[in-house]
Amino acid sequence: MGLLDRLSRVIRANLNSAVNQAEDPEKILEQAVEEMQANLIQLRQAVAQAIATQKRTERQSEQANRTAQEWYNRAQLALQKGEDAMAREALTRRKTYLDTATAMDAQILQQRDVVEKLKANMRVLEGKITEAKTKKDMYVARARSAAASQRIQEMIGQVGTPGAIAAFDRMEERVMELEARSEAVAELNAGDDLEKQFKALEQEPDSIDAELAAMRARLMTGSEEGNSLPPSAS
Repeated sequence: MGLLDRLSRVIRANLNSAVNQAEDPEKILEQAVEEMQANLIQLRQAVAQAIATQKRTERQSEQANRTAQEWYNRAQLALQKGEDAMAREALTRRKTYLDTATAMDAQILQQRDVVEKLKANMRVLEGKITEAKTKKDMYVARARSAAASQRIQEMIGQVGTPGAIAAFDRMEERVMELEARSEAVAELNAGDDLEKQFKALEQEPDSIDAELAAMRARLMTGSEEGNSLPPSAS
């Protein structure tokens, strides 16, 4: 029994060591959610930066179109004034700004596509974070329940160990021994009382016999009947 007890203790010690060395589910899940939150912050910053770049490009495109329109108006004015060379130069500069605006419009389309993709990824990540938080709470609750169950099983195992059972057995034997001693003392006391009662009964006939013997002695000595009284009982 002692060998089995020691073997059981060794097995429980190894299991406890393995559990203690294992990763804490609550900490791991909390860390995972924090990392996802950090990624979401970075993604939101990237979306904000992409939107800002898109807005800036749109303003630059609008400015290039306005400048192109101004050079077109100057070309018309120069042509009206008979300044063909100035009108040509003005149209040349107008074309430059129109090309710039066209290139920026192409960039705007690309930037809009990037922004939409970033927003979609951000929404997906937000959904995953929400799902992860729900699962985290569930897994944390299950981990705590499992830990509590393990502690209860360990306490039950400790209560049921041979050492604890032997202690209860020893205490039971001790209580039974004390009860037996108490009963023995009670029987002895009862025996003493009965013996005293019988001794009292045995003494009563002796006193009567003594009194009868005294009366016979008086009769034998010739004492007259009635001249003397029998001795008092005292």
